[in-house]
Amino acid sequence: MLWLLFGSVAPAFALTVVPPGNRHVEQPDIPGASRNRTRALKTTFEAKYEKVMGLLQRDKRLIANIKRTAEKFGIDPIHMVGAIVGEHTYNVDAYDRAQTYYVKAISYLTGRINFDYDGEDIDDFIARPQFEPCNALQDSRKLWSCREAIWNEKFRGKTVDGTSFPNNRFSAVFFQPFYAGQTFGIGQLNPLTALMMTDRVNAVTGARKLSERNGKEVYKAIMDPDETLPYIAATLAAAIDDYREIAGFDISDNPGLTATLYNTGDSAGRARALARRNAQSSHVIMPEENYYGWMINDKESELRALLDE
Repeated sequence: MLWLLFGSVAPAFALTVVPPGNRHVEQPDIPGASRNRTRALKTTFEAKYEKVMGLLQRDKRLIANIKRTAEKFGIDPIHMVGAIVGEHTYNVDAYDRAQTYYVKAISYLTGRINFDYDGEDIDDFIARPQFEPCNALQDSRKLWSCREAIWNEKFRGKTVDGTSFPNNRFSAVFFQPFYAGQTFGIGQLNPLTALMMTDRVNAVTGARKLSERNGKEVYKAIMDPDETLPYIAATLAAAIDDYREIAGFDISDNPGLTATLYNTGDSAGRARALARRNAQSSHVIMPEENYYGWMINDKESELRALLDE
């Protein structure tokens, strides 16, 4: 199983640079869940797009922080802007001011935040023998990816030792105590993603490493705009690395692809799947954007204008 998680499939071709722009002529279908969320807010995708663009246009400090953070992680800041705009267009509505994100963070960070399920603390859960294959892993991304894979294989939707576990994502069951499926902050990250990226963020910025034992610090990292930007950048940089190292594609010039991977998650698994397809193909199969990434590529000139002001 660990080989499937971390062993790379040798790319069938030399590194292929993916050019800017969309592979699809028309935007792929937007999922019903995204349409339903938007309808429930009594708004439209277009209105949500304009609202988040307005936030970024007004907040020069936020844009400056995005540019500084992107430089530290060695990525074009357009990738961070694309991820933020995509999340607030298709998933949640933006606040009018970045300051509101600070206020919301403070309101959530009162009292204790525990990561548990049905009375079982996450530390006790990952101490179960099923997780032993992960224990030798040091890197936070590999460690938590391993634990997530074991959750999917051994626990998800199953009854184990008398406990019935939901058929739901690891992050939703153990890491979202407010309500399952909720993400937070300007980057709309979930706590499990932050735990995966904490070593990379620590290495680049020196920020204190996060721990599943301190839910409050994890939530502060994903809700506080100043703290969350490195986690957004780390997630995007990891996706670029995955596609270069595993699938043989340089996607660093295509913000729609990085936005797609930010939206879908599991960039390493998707890179492995693409590498396998190319290993069996007589021609190069290029990575493709989804509905979310398609919009980012379509609006790239408008998004880049935010960074030029």
